[in-house]
Amino acid sequence: MTLAPVYAERLGVPLRWWVQGTMLVATLWLAVVVAMPAIGAWIITAIALAALSFGLWSYGSARISVADGTFRAGRAHIGAAYVGTATALDPEETRRIAGVDADARAYLLLRPYLKRAVKVEITDPADPTPYWLVCTRRPEDLVRALAALTHAG
Repeated sequence: MTLAPVYAERLGVPLRWWVQGTMLVATLWLAVVVAMPAIGAWIITAIALAALSFGLWSYGSARISVADGTFRAGRAHIGAAYVGTATALDPEETRRIAGVDADARAYLLLRPYLKRAVKVEITDPADPTPYWLVCTRRPEDLVRALAALTHAG
């Protein structure tokens, strides 16, 4: 039996990235249409738009979830028994822990358009990863969900 997620989030790219990418493709079309026949310009533009769409969609497809006794962040997942303390970080702390105070063994799920994150301690003695640093739009909600996960597990 699969229970509904306690927490679920998709780290989709912001709307302004889509707008700026579309403007870039429109500029490409304008540059190409003056240099070659219109059909060629439209084909090149369609390919560029498809590549842009695929790139932005795939980059923003990372998901975070807390459900069924498991914490998932991107491609990684860990059971409730090995999830330690979770701490919501402000933008300054996130930048510091992702930068100068980073541990090279840590698992990072970072997106440049998300300024806040949650640091999750990993308590598995067999796992060399000391913590996960996961960017999120709702760090306090994720911390609450992780606390509920560890108490239930």
